[in-house]
Amino acid sequence: MTNVEALILGVLQGIAEFLPISSSGHLVIMQSVLGIQQPGNEFEIVVHLGTLASIIVVFFKDIKNILFSMYKNENHNLIYFIMIGTLPSIVVGLGFKNQIQSLFEDVFSVGIALIFTGVFLFYSRFFNVKNKQLSIFKSVVIGLFQSIAIIPGISRSGMTITSALFLGLNSNDAAKFSFLLAIPAITGAGIITMIDAGNQILIRTDAAMIGFISSFIVGVLSLKWLIKILEKGDFYYFGIYCLLLGLVVVWSC
Repeated sequence: MTNVEALILGVLQGIAEFLPISSSGHLVIMQSVLGIQQPGNEFEIVVHLGTLASIIVVFFKDIKNILFSMYKNENHNLIYFIMIGTLPSIVVGLGFKNQIQSLFEDVFSVGIALIFTGVFLFYSRFFNVKNKQLSIFKSVVIGLFQSIAIIPGISRSGMTITSALFLGLNSNDAAKFSFLLAIPAITGAGIITMIDAGNQILIRTDAAMIGFISSFIVGVLSLKWLIKILEKGDFYYFGIYCLLLGLVVVWSC
């Protein structure tokens, strides 16, 4: 992988991680288009860590408030809900690690997953805006949808935000919980990948740094943009995009 290719993929990750169009699916497709033969998924984890840093920057005040005001009931409950919502991803990620990793080399399966994402997102246009609160049950359901998004082509933000809207959360609370829920999920995936790789890291340090920095910078911008889109209620447009892209990918395979 060249530095230019790392930059392209990092920018793509920064855009696609927060917009509900599946960053992992787009990375698989773009690597196929560019003819990049990168074994393993270490680079995917590096750029995901870049966008994780974006979440921490954009939601820094919320995260600081949670950490330094844990004694407050609402923050205590939020931490509890995040822990519960993370459990399904741990079970799926560890239990089906090898099967999921093989999907990162299967462009056709990514196309099918994008079609699923597109249909799921499109139905968000029919949800009525409500203002319900998080609960244990809702955290589990949202966490289950996040665990499905381990499959490349299924959008993590799309699954979690749409399921939260379906369960009655307003757009701001849905986005906030979705991206706070991403912190332990992405961190855990990074740790597992590093442990599995050991001393056999298959990507160059300079390419990894370029991918990390570019995904971080673009991620900050796209995350702020997504929040504005949610406020306008135009979330379902991304479903049309995913559906069309998925059909093109499946047809071209």
